[in-house]
Amino acid sequence: MRIKQLEYLEAVIQTGSINEAAKKLYLTQPSLSSAIRSLEKEMGIKIFQRTNTGTTLTVDGREFMNYANQILDQVHLLDDRFKKQQAQHQAFAVSAQHYAFVVNAFVELIKNINTPSYKFTLRETETENIFKDLRSFQSELGILYINNFNKQVINKLLREYELTFTPLFVAKPHVFISRYNPLAKRKSIALDDLVDLPYLSFEQGEDNSFYFSEEIQSTLNHQKEIKVSDRATIFNLMVGLNGYTISSGIISSKLNDDKIVAIPLQLNDPITLGVVQHSHATLSQLGQEYLRLLKNHIRGYGFKIIGEDY
Repeated sequence: MRIKQLEYLEAVIQTGSINEAAKKLYLTQPSLSSAIRSLEKEMGIKIFQRTNTGTTLTVDGREFMNYANQILDQVHLLDDRFKKQQAQHQAFAVSAQHYAFVVNAFVELIKNINTPSYKFTLRETETENIFKDLRSFQSELGILYINNFNKQVINKLLREYELTFTPLFVAKPHVFISRYNPLAKRKSIALDDLVDLPYLSFEQGEDNSFYFSEEIQSTLNHQKEIKVSDRATIFNLMVGLNGYTISSGIISSKLNDDKIVAIPLQLNDPITLGVVQHSHATLSQLGQEYLRLLKNHIRGYGFKIIGEDY
């Protein structure tokens, strides 16, 4: 039994005639009759009774169509949701650690969309949730970093969740601080210079593993430590409390009002930022376009994309 055969039956019922149904379906009458007979033989019942006044359902046919209509209703719903609106409705989701370039590319992607309907999702979330979102296909792409400290744990999760990590660029660690912080005038900063300042980091949920931290040197003890859940708060605390965090060095003046600066940290601990996706999923056109925009923003900050020749 095929859905197309059920659609044939539906057309016969609507028109009351095999000849009229064949015209509606752009089939020959013998072809339609043959398809119906084949289905009747497969089901072992007589579905239609042909009379001088037309074609009507038999008792078995009425019972059969009660079940068939449930299937066809679902098919019609799928068509309405996807096939008919495919050209108009677009959807895309990305899950990431808290990076400005991720947001910049996301904003530009939406600005380039010329459809009356779309559903986009940007999840700046805990590291473990990125893996869960990709495994469950809630997001198409994930953005996170790997370094010597966390790579063993991250690679283990990638294998377990059937995900792949594609490196984008390598960044040296930078200290993010307020432009008004006295250390902002330095050309570089040492860890010892930061001892008296509040250390700001993104919380990682109940697990809170050191390996999931978005900040390197996560095992260091800090006299003053504040955990936050969003990027706006962490920047407000940098200004309001002279706090600091450690990240990639990419900072967006558009998103942070020029109040935050990135100063190189005197530490040899490079981080590799990259894209994560499901091993069994093919990147959509929107996913490909987002990745292109993401690379453009990264290049705009002076970083070289891994694997590209210059």
